[in-house]
Amino acid sequence: MTMFRFIHSSDLHLGKRFGNFEGDLPGRLREARHAVIARLADHARAQGAGTILLAGDTFDTETPAAEVRRQALTEMAHHAAIRWIILPGNHDSLQASELWALLAREAPSNVVLASAASPIELAPNVALLPAPCTTRRPGRDLSAWMDAAATPEGTIRIGIAHGPIQSFSEDSGASEVIAPDRARRAGLDYLALGDWHGAIEVDPRTRYSGTPEQDRFKHDRPGEAVLIEIAGAGAVPQATTLPTASFVWRSLDLHLLADDDSAPALAELLPELRDRRQTMARIVATGRAGLAARTALATMVAEAAPDFGWLVLDDSGLATDCAVEDLDQIDRAGALREAADALLAESEDDSRSAAERAIAAAALTRLYGFAKEMA
Repeated sequence: MTMFRFIHSSDLHLGKRFGNFEGDLPGRLREARHAVIARLADHARAQGAGTILLAGDTFDTETPAAEVRRQALTEMAHHAAIRWIILPGNHDSLQASELWALLAREAPSNVVLASAASPIELAPNVALLPAPCTTRRPGRDLSAWMDAAATPEGTIRIGIAHGPIQSFSEDSGASEVIAPDRARRAGLDYLALGDWHGAIEVDPRTRYSGTPEQDRFKHDRPGEAVLIEIAGAGAVPQATTLPTASFVWRSLDLHLLADDDSAPALAELLPELRDRRQTMARIVATGRAGLAARTALATMVAEAAPDFGWLVLDDSGLATDCAVEDLDQIDRAGALREAADALLAESEDDSRSAAERAIAAAALTRLYGFAKEMA
């Protein structure tokens, strides 16, 4: 029996710009993605795995900056005892011929480019069958060739591909191109997939590893990779989750009733103070709250924000309970009162979109807070 052990990861998206954030945060997030390389190598050494499969989108674009490309290869070379297999994904597809030509020239000896649909020998009696992305949207199942790929009897067959399967796709415009039963059709002992940023088991022989470093709130688990152990050809793979995240992205649900005190409810949600620097958090407030409670909640979130990597309040689902006394605290008459009345009416107008009502409610809350500050 041939035992083969390796780590499956994908979607490092090295060089991702994170242009929707400000200050030093984009740089910190980019550096965390680069640091994933060392974290994966540490896991490989600890687990006795000599190979790391990167199932596509190692780079965020087809034209990564030279420093992103070169520094990634340098870090991989530093972990010379480990072999890195890099598959072209949809973000760094083979259509970027200059990128792959540069990688071919610059790659150290322990980095293998899985840039052709042909078997790669990983070890005696262990074959890797790659399905590199030829373009961003190839429009066909690039893993189909694996069905007819010949390997000697008793060989462990491992497939590696990048793209959507069933309903799992990070690209809303993608079509379902990878056959969900490809492992069965091609006689694969394991199919390592990339593209979906959340780790998920499609079947006992097919997995998305998920990204090792989260980059959005879409998935509810911190970044991770997976250790795969295959006891021999035909054996069911054993999978072990490996933590890899530096940053944690969390959506925190805060449901309020009209008479609730938002302060203790918010305090209970927030992580420990020391953990906040590496936390990207979104407070999702729902239910109902008065103007004073809404203002207090917004103030508390703003005061806590500097402790976090990033903290934002999404109160678009929080309805506003507004009494005449609340509006009187803004103004009893005049232009400010007219503006407050108009904003309240807009926030309660069901003929408007949810986004428009949320904007009106937020504006009314800010107006209320401004009035309280000036009082």
